[in-house]
Amino acid sequence: MTLVNTVMLKLVIGILCALSLALLINDRNRWKSTATLRQQQVVAEKAAHLATAANYRAAAAQARRADAANAARVQTAQGRINERTANDFQSRIAAARARFGRVQHRSGRAAADPGGSPAAAVPGLPASSRATDEAAGQDRFSPPDELIATEQAIQLDELVKWVRAQGSVPQQ
Repeated sequence: MTLVNTVMLKLVIGILCALSLALLINDRNRWKSTATLRQQQVVAEKAAHLATAANYRAAAAQARRADAANAARVQTAQGRINERTANDFQSRIAAARARFGRVQHRSGRAAADPGGSPAAAVPGLPASSRATDEAAGQDRFSPPDELIATEQAIQLDELVKWVRAQGSVPQQ
């Protein structure tokens, strides 16, 4: 080998080494920029994850507040229905008992005065007519049982009204 060939060979090897070094530096810079980009993406992804978690927590808290407000609204509406139903029930029972008392008072007075009241201008019923009336009422409830049946009918009626009213309260 001649000196020129040796110098040429060293020159080619030097150029190849320089070219390899340039490629390695370029590759390193590319990986460096990619790593920086990936690192920025990871930071952005973590921030997005934290924001999503915060949004879920805020939505859950808002849903709990809305549920609590809805429960309070429903409870208030149901309380009003309960109070109104209880008041209606009590007034209807009191009216039925008052009617029963008036009927009992009148029937007691009529039994004590078979000829009618002193202010009446017509004579009382004869005994045979009263017996017909008693026979017609023989299949009826006794007055105390009538009151119990009336109270139970009122109770059932108010229960049906209460159930319908409770069912009409919107839950949402």
